[in-house]
Amino acid sequence: MDLATLKALRPAEYEEAADGYRTTGDMASAAKDTIDNRIGAGVRNQLKGEAATAALRELRELAKNFHYAQTECALVSTALNGFAYDTAAAKRKLDAAIADAGADNCTVRQDGSVSYPAGKKPGEEKNEPGGTVTGSAGGSATSDALERQAAGIHPNPYYGRAMAYANRIADALREATDADAKWAPKLRALKADDDLTVSKQDWADAQSDMGGVREAGTTYLDSLPQAPKDGTPAANAAWWKGLSPEEQAAWLSTRPDTVGALDGLPATVRDEANRVVLEEKRGQLQMELDSMPKPPANEWTWITAGMYPSKVHTDEWMAWHNKYGDRYEQLNKSLKGIGSIQDRFDRTGERGLPEAYLLGFSPEGNGRAIVANGNPDTADHQAVYVPGTTSNLGGIGGDIGRMENVWRVADGANNGSVSTITWLGYDAPQDIVKDSPFSHYADDGAPAYNRFIDGLDASRTAESDPHRTAIGHSYGTTLIGSAARQGELNVDDVIFAGSPGVQVSNADQMDVPKGHVWNQEAKGDVVPDVGRFGHGGTDWDGAFTTPSDERFGANQLQTDTEGHSDYWKEETDSLLNQGLVVAGKGENAELKPPPDRWAHVK
Repeated sequence: MDLATLKALRPAEYEEAADGYRTTGDMASAAKDTIDNRIGAGVRNQLKGEAATAALRELRELAKNFHYAQTECALVSTALNGFAYDTAAAKRKLDAAIADAGADNCTVRQDGSVSYPAGKKPGEEKNEPGGTVTGSAGGSATSDALERQAAGIHPNPYYGRAMAYANRIADALREATDADAKWAPKLRALKADDDLTVSKQDWADAQSDMGGVREAGTTYLDSLPQAPKDGTPAANAAWWKGLSPEEQAAWLSTRPDTVGALDGLPATVRDEANRVVLEEKRGQLQMELDSMPKPPANEWTWITAGMYPSKVHTDEWMAWHNKYGDRYEQLNKSLKGIGSIQDRFDRTGERGLPEAYLLGFSPEGNGRAIVANGNPDTADHQAVYVPGTTSNLGGIGGDIGRMENVWRVADGANNGSVSTITWLGYDAPQDIVKDSPFSHYADDGAPAYNRFIDGLDASRTAESDPHRTAIGHSYGTTLIGSAARQGELNVDDVIFAGSPGVQVSNADQMDVPKGHVWNQEAKGDVVPDVGRFGHGGTDWDGAFTTPSDERFGANQLQTDTEGHSDYWKEETDSLLNQGLVVAGKGENAELKPPPDRWAHVK
């Protein structure tokens, strides 16, 4: 970049353009939300048939376009702010050098060279003629020492000072040139395909664009207030509130994974960030899966071992499985979970279902997903559900559906607004036999559960405090018990369903008011019996105690379902009683009759 260009540069104009892109992105976001949560929800709630299905399909595509436009506009805005930040620093250096040179009777020429006047050193009788010098950028210790030596030898005292001004100007021009070279390709890359389809390639490119902007904008992004390291939810909330709109937009556009994972930030902010991560990961994972060789069609063959034939995998299939099998399975599970989350987004409005908020998401490992029905920041009643053994991202759809059912019952109790949350924020045991007997899965996940719940207080926007219920199923109950044992469980009611034990021996140890621990054990559910042999339970006089035991002290809710997995089946007392507790009407829930202590002598 030459001197005239940098002198004429107005970084504020780029900042104004950045504001314009941010505004456009906000408009695209509002349009997406209107389509998803109002227009689409209205169609799903009121219309049926082929025409309605076709309309919803087109609306989904339109919402994707707006979401992509929102994401790309946010990146353009951050890139322009980053370019303005870098060039403004260079321009300040240039302006200061020119001002200092002028104050010292030197003249800066259009090519960046500096002319100095005639002058003499103290003690000399006559002036030495003036001249012109050209600076160099990025001097070393050696070159700087040589220039100082030359300035000391030169008879004109202005020579050395002019050289210093010229070097400062050269440094500023080099800095501006580097900024231009760094940002120009990043901005050129932020250009969508000339069509109306947002493809998996587009979202994969958006992730690449994000990385490019983040790399180029290191200096700018490092200048922003940084998120608290291992901050509490309250500290995270204070940090976010202290950011300007420009700074918030920069964080959302370049580090949505960080923003989406911070407990204490508003649900709307975490949802926006995590939806970007979800779409970009969907594109990336689908492209990886598409590029992977598919499993051979001839998976099985028969061999004769002794007198009897045996069915075994073919050599071709085993070769593929050994090389690709684990990753192939992981990709399919992750994409299935992403599809389940998208399905929940698309169900907004069905039978009155409220908008969904994605409060956490990661496809890494077994996966993470935190999905809310309704905005917890404003809801009068909150429920946070922890699923149990074998839970992972691939199976999140069933857990989301359970909390949809609880939401409908609790909302129907007409006792205020409700938000029910599926919290898969830990590594659940994946094998009933090999993993679930161990407590470390619960102990490792409990602090994250407590932080999330505390974050619901930090992000609260309603003036009133919410009524909050913790719900656990199977091993999820063990995690909730561990959360109470390790710290303060910040809830008002606790519901256990099919619990093998909760690491405490009495309901009074669950950090809730007396009478606010509720338990369900369905007919044919063997898990509580397994818990009495030591799985997750707590030793009590030589026997392991579970919430189903009378001595534990929980309210035993009437349960009309059977087995371990139907506690949330629609139109059942099991579901109704949970919903009443969540809605703050636990006194109306039906309890099981107390056991007949004389049954053994009758």
